[in-house]
Amino acid sequence: MSENHIERLQGMHVVRSGPPHAPPLLLIHGSGASGDTWNPMVPALAARHHVIRVDLPGCGHSPPAPSYEVPAQAGRVAAMLDGLGLRDVTAAGHSSGGYVATALAERRPDLVRSLALISTGPSLDALLPQPPILKLLLGPPLGALVWPVRSDAMIRKGIRATTARPVDLSDELVAGVKAISYRSFREIARRNTEYLDERSLPARLTALDVPVLVVFGAADPRWEPSSARRYDAVPNAQVEMLPGIGHLPLLEDPEATSGLLLRFADAYR
Repeated sequence: MSENHIERLQGMHVVRSGPPHAPPLLLIHGSGASGDTWNPMVPALAARHHVIRVDLPGCGHSPPAPSYEVPAQAGRVAAMLDGLGLRDVTAAGHSSGGYVATALAERRPDLVRSLALISTGPSLDALLPQPPILKLLLGPPLGALVWPVRSDAMIRKGIRATTARPVDLSDELVAGVKAISYRSFREIARRNTEYLDERSLPARLTALDVPVLVVFGAADPRWEPSSARRYDAVPNAQVEMLPGIGHLPLLEDPEATSGLLLRFADAYR
């Protein structure tokens, strides 16, 4: 497959890249984002893998869903993989996309060979105070007023507030963020909090028999970077810290992040 193959599956916008018979690599974006967040990494990943990017319901090009519980999101992703006939997937999630990837392994261990979590907070007490621009955009009551009239410049400012390095933000990526409604975003965030409050991610992963890669920016402004070491308690977990990187390794250092993900995925084939 030399070009992107775009389709609608299980109510989700799905983009597939790379050879269709290569080992499958599933990429799940975080809250307030879309599958376009992964774009800088795709060329390197698709050279060796069948890469599947999803826009979760209510995000990017996917329409809203009746509910956004993390297990339900994982169930939709599982049905999509079933429809494509894919098994033994390396599931990678960025930020809260790591919760959906973990829930996928919990619900359908037959589908997941390995898990990669990038900038995925381990528990709610690791969340840092948010930058002012994010408080304005994301928090009630002002968020509900500002969100519908967000400019592209404001969205770019909000994204860059989560980084530690300058990043190039494509118009495509910004459009994917702009397409998300405030109601969908708030409900997705609430359900993510609910999932993490129920049980920490290291505890959930410890109950799973699956290799885990954790990638964290050492300068992440959203999650306490030292909290990444909590994943050391998870059997078969490998923790990698990226110096001088914030919450978006996918954009801040796609080459290093792709290299880590490729080496991990290939190690468990």
